[in-house]
Amino acid sequence: MPASPSPADLPRRATQVLPATSPARIRAAAVVAARIVTGGGLVAFPTETVYGLGADAGNARAVAALYAAKGRPAFNPLISHVSNQAAAERLGSFNADATRLAAAFWPGPLTLVVPCRDTVAVCDLARAGLDTVALRVPAHPAALVFLDTVGRPVVGPSANRSGHISPTTADHVMEDLAGRIDAVLDAGPTTVGVESTIVDCSGDRPALLRPGGIARSAIEKVLGHALADAAGGDEAHPAAPGRLASHYAPNAKVRLDAREVQPGEALLTFGGATPPGTDAASMVLDLSPTGDVLEAAAGLYAALRTLDATGASGIAVVPLPRDGLGEAIADRLGRAAAPRSKDVPS
Repeated sequence: MPASPSPADLPRRATQVLPATSPARIRAAAVVAARIVTGGGLVAFPTETVYGLGADAGNARAVAALYAAKGRPAFNPLISHVSNQAAAERLGSFNADATRLAAAFWPGPLTLVVPCRDTVAVCDLARAGLDTVALRVPAHPAALVFLDTVGRPVVGPSANRSGHISPTTADHVMEDLAGRIDAVLDAGPTTVGVESTIVDCSGDRPALLRPGGIARSAIEKVLGHALADAAGGDEAHPAAPGRLASHYAPNAKVRLDAREVQPGEALLTFGGATPPGTDAASMVLDLSPTGDVLEAAAGLYAALRTLDATGASGIAVVPLPRDGLGEAIADRLGRAAAPRSKDVPS
């Protein structure tokens, strides 16, 4: 597998911001963005979950430049985005379960891992050497027009430096990647706010690799049986995107299930909870004063960014619900709180 260039090897470039807030602007921006991607460049684009950093999935040089722009480990596989289910089925082998899930949830925040059929359209580097491919059809009008205009699969990991908080606005993308990518399609804030659920359909029984924007219960209802839990590979060879233990991490140390706020900490709370020490917190943000898990998911990354920007020594997080989308929120926060490995980049 070719090595990714280092960030220092990347030429600085002027990053265009392409407004995509109306049908006419989306079409115009998509033409410019598609030209950049098919020419080997990098474009951040909105989905309903977070902003993704797009590159031609079949262009190994472009994928290597994407890894370098993010500072992302080249062993972490990427999700390939397409505009419809038929395009996905040309790239991967869909069994009955995969077909059923795609029909039920696409376009939407679900990624399916299936055996790869086209190793040219999705290159080895994009798949991290695996014989499977991760595919998604996003539910965002600007993304779908962009992908349809490109006419080939576009890898799209979150458009941020690797290990940093995922972006839910174009401004978040620019904070991390301005000067390192060619353009960003600005369609305003995302709505779901956490990444897609990943289900492995490459074996005999579908397995949950990563909780996300679609709850486990909704997937199991469509399947008619329980999902298996998959280990998803190890720290050195994850089987799917987002499987590194230390991931989605702010600079401040994150402390979960906090029953009090310690000196120097900021507080991430939920449902109006005010644990002892709240008055002395460097900043307090409530993911949802009304206890709405959907609202909490949509605001999670923006809240972490805001609290981290205060320079607090740590971020105390109150206990949060773990049902439905709460499982995805807990997964992201658990990775944010994980010890940083000295041997494996995060």
